[in-house]
Amino acid sequence: MATPNYGYEKRQKELAKKRKKEEKLKAKAERKHGGPEDAGAESALSNDASAATPGAEASDRGISGTSVA
Repeated sequence: MATPNYGYEKRQKELAKKRKKEEKLKAKAERKHGGPEDAGAESALSNDASAATPGAEASDRGISGTSVA
């Protein structure tokens, strides 16, 4: 039977602790600056995705295959 690698386990625990601390600091900074900015980024991404579709730009400008009277 293999012996446990306590050094590896300790390092993984330290990394998890560091990651958690960084996440807490990031969340605290976001709260300090006026809330989560992820919600705004998600809506901006969805707007960009709809604009990236080929027909979206043409329909936004009123240009299409049929004539508009």
